[in-house]
Order: sequence, then structure tokens, then C-alpha cells
Amino acid sequence: MNDRPGELPRAMESPLAQEGVELVVVVVGNGCVSAQVPAGVKTVALAENVGIPEGRDIGARGVEGELLFFFDDDAVLPGADVLVRLAGALLREPGLAYVQPRIADPGTGITVRRRLPRLRAGDPERPGVVTVMAEGVVMIRRDAFDAAGGRPGHFFLFHEGVDLTWRPWDRGGTGRYLPDVVVHHPATEPARHDRFHRLNARNRVWLARRNLPAPLVPLNLTAFVLLTLWRSRDRAALRATAAGFRGGHGRRAPMSRHTVIRLTRAGRPPIV
Repeated sequence: MNDRPGELPRAMESPLAQEGVELVVVVVGNGCVSAQVPAGVKTVALAENVGIPEGRDIGARGVEGELLFFFDDDAVLPGADVLVRLAGALLREPGLAYVQPRIADPGTGITVRRRLPRLRAGDPERPGVVTVMAEGVVMIRRDAFDAAGGRPGHFFLFHEGVDLTWRPWDRGGTGRYLPDVVVHHPATEPARHDRFHRLNARNRVWLARRNLPAPLVPLNLTAFVLLTLWRSRDRAALRATAAGFRGGHGRRAPMSRHTVIRLTRAGRPPIV
């Protein structure tokens, strides 16, 4: 969006310096013509800001390749072997749909809880199978991405990564967290967005109504409401939560009961 003139050049340098992989890079200007883009990098200029999930998916549709790597414009790959290591993990294990590196703040080295793709987040250096992703820095198989239909663009912001991961799981795939592969990303707060409470609540509701078997929808939303009440007494947040229960979630495609069991065995039942 041309609002990170200091970060974008650094973000662009690191993927272009990667070794052992063949890359096609595309930068999406979300409501703008992207500035500071190096020569040889494709660009897509969108007339309006269509939101993060739709912007990322438009970029994905503009390139070919066996693997897709999504990369925020304020992130940095600290080594030249990051992409080849992520790609190697996917290519060695055909059942993997996506791999998630460890995302660490460049100043402190800390991995904040929300960027750990598991419920038990005490040890950010513990690898393993995971059922969600931090969608700003992740590698996914192209065929898994296409079969999932990409992200729900109408979400605009928040929870689109969970939607994207549940669908490959419903097709027999898995995800893996690789903490020995580190990517730098500032530990910014999602609440900095002025629409945080409304979109966070609305999309959590939409996520459940799009993807869960009917008996699990009320369980998921009850857990969400209880957590919201426990964490916050903000009336605006509570009003946003209530508003999210009204329509708009898009095509309903509930996961199978077998997928619910697989997700539960993997450590994250789809009600939390």
C-alpha cells in the first residue's frame, strides 16, 4: 500500500537473494501502484483496497509454480536458504499441504503467541503437525491452494488463514511447523487496525458457519463468546460479535466428521 517505504526495500531484497530455488515474484499494490519495486519483479495494481486475503490471492493467480510463498511487506528472510528449506520439507513429505516457519521479531527474537500455529504455545521452538497458519509468512502447495479455492476474499482481514488450512485438512492434507527455519517480522499488534474488533468477531462467526458441521457451529461460537467475555468488557467488541452472527459468510462447505477427528487428534479441535 506504499505505506512502508523503509520496510519494503528490505523485504524485497531477501527473497530475491534466496539460493537453490527458482522464483517468480509478484508484488500486489492494494489500492495503489506499487513503488520501490526492483526490476524483474511483476506487479499488480488494484484500483481499490480489496483486503489482505483477496490481495494475496490475486497475486497467487498472477504466477505459476509448484509452491506458493506468501510474504508480508515488512518481513525479512534472514538467510539465503529459507525458501529452499521450506520447499524441501514439502517435497520430501507428499502429505504436507503447507509449512510454517517460526516468525520472530527482528529486535527481540521473540515469537509472539498469536504467530504460533498451535494452542499450546509455551515453547516456540517445538516442531510438529499444526492445523492453522500465520498466513502472512507461509509456504503452501499450489495444488492444495487451488483445491481449497484460495482464501475467502470477502473476509477482508483476520481468520482467512484458518479457513485456508481447514480445507486442505478436509482433503487429507496436513501442516507442519518448522521452528528451525526463522523469518523476521515485527511483533505488531492486530488491534492497531481500526476495524479490529468488528472484523475479528465477524470473521470468527463466518469461519464457523462456512466450515463446521452443523452440530459444532453453536459449540464453536459459544466458546468464542465466552472467551470474548473473559478477555474484554469492551462494549464495541461485544456489539461487533453480535453483528457477526448475521449472514455474509459465503458458500457453506462443512468439513467431514473424519476431519474433525483428525484436527482433534492433531491438538486443535475445531471448537476453539
